[in-house]
Amino acid sequence: MIQLILYSKPGCHLCEGLQEKLEQIQEPPLQLEVRDITINDAWFQAYQYEVPVLFQMAADATEKQLPRPSPRLSVEQLQKFLHKSLKA
Repeated sequence: MIQLILYSKPGCHLCEGLQEKLEQIQEPPLQLEVRDITINDAWFQAYQYEVPVLFQMAADATEKQLPRPSPRLSVEQLQKFLHKSLKA
């Protein structure tokens, strides 16, 4: 199972849209953790102008930032995007 972390904030329509699409992806199986940047000062400082930001949790517990997907991608296109990004 692939572990993804989505840095988000309340009221962010791009964040909500990406989260909804990620939750619909069946293959590869995903475990999605959504982190609200407004509850952690370090996250807020790092991502306040960048959300949504997507990371993959590596086997060694490090976070690898993934490229930003276009908000216009369909669920199927996002699935292909993830396949490509996760192999890189």
